Amino acid sequence: MGTVGYIAIYIVTWMVCLFVVLPWGVRNQSDTGDIVAGSEPGAPATFRIWKKLAATTILAALVVALIYWGVTNPVLQRYWR
Repeated sequence: MGTVGYIAIYIVTWMVCLFVVLPWGVRNQSDTGDIVAGSEPGAPATFRIWKKLAATTILAALVVALIYWGVTNPVLQRYWR
């Protein structure tokens, strides 16, 4: 598998990891008691997207590295044949 294949795997893995990371540490407005007028009480109180994007990037890189290790490992290649 070439570089383009691993980039495609990384992009798909990144999107899946984003949906895994998004709910981490979310506190909504009704939990904090600070409901902004005109907004949904279930909306997040603070939107910390940069931390979540960084965590997603690191998690996706680890998953793709594990996939790469599994594909290139000679012991596993012999086992799969």
